[in-house]
Amino acid sequence: MSLGEPQRNGDGGGHEEENLPEVAGRERLAAPVARTGMFGAKTSGDTSGYGGLRVRRTGPPAAERPYTDPGDPRTARFDAVADALEEALRDAPAGYREAVERVVVDRGEITFHVRREHLVEVARRLRDDPALRFELCLGVTGVHYPEETGHELHAVYILRSITHNTEIRVETDCPDADPHIPSVVEVYPTNDWHEREAWDFFGIVFDGHPSLTRIEMPDDWHGHPQRKDYPLGGIPVEYRGATIPPPDERRSYA
Repeated sequence: MSLGEPQRNGDGGGHEEENLPEVAGRERLAAPVARTGMFGAKTSGDTSGYGGLRVRRTGPPAAERPYTDPGDPRTARFDAVADALEEALRDAPAGYREAVERVVVDRGEITFHVRREHLVEVARRLRDDPALRFELCLGVTGVHYPEETGHELHAVYILRSITHNTEIRVETDCPDADPHIPSVVEVYPTNDWHEREAWDFFGIVFDGHPSLTRIEMPDDWHGHPQRKDYPLGGIPVEYRGATIPPPDERRSYA
């Protein structure tokens, strides 16, 4: 059987099963284009190599129980973690249903979308509850979705339980008009630098951070350069007498 030929069952009836990778490919190509290109020219190409890039919006929907996929060992503890978190928040000011907006399972990862006002309490329960014990936070990453009105700025935390050998993601968001998210440095002190980086590059204000200052860009820099609405091109670079113009001013090739 050739690679692209649909599979047939063994009942002799000629019934054809759908080629699942092909279906996924068709769905992706049919998804609306969120944006085109990345840097520089808008023609067929540019010196950065991203002129032909097409970014399609195919965000995964909220998952439903069971979260565990018997065919994927990475998901083995997903339902156990969700159950333990629900139990841990039973006596919290906000219960599981109020604190957790939705759960997404995609590509062997589970993400708990937490409302920002409950982020610190959820993080503390994830760290301290014996059935959870997510002792390690690998940092926070900022993401900018300008098309998500009212939810433009996202903060994504990766948590790992050394005790239970489990990894999860916690995500929260805030609007452009009110870019504030509570700091979790009191729960995970190593997030000090990571929150500074997310503030520096995305403009997310982490309320309660001990010293929210720039960490990569100069202190007097204007704007947050990893936001999608940040002007492309930046500044010219000078190196050993040679001047390299910003990407949007470089020569493009037809």
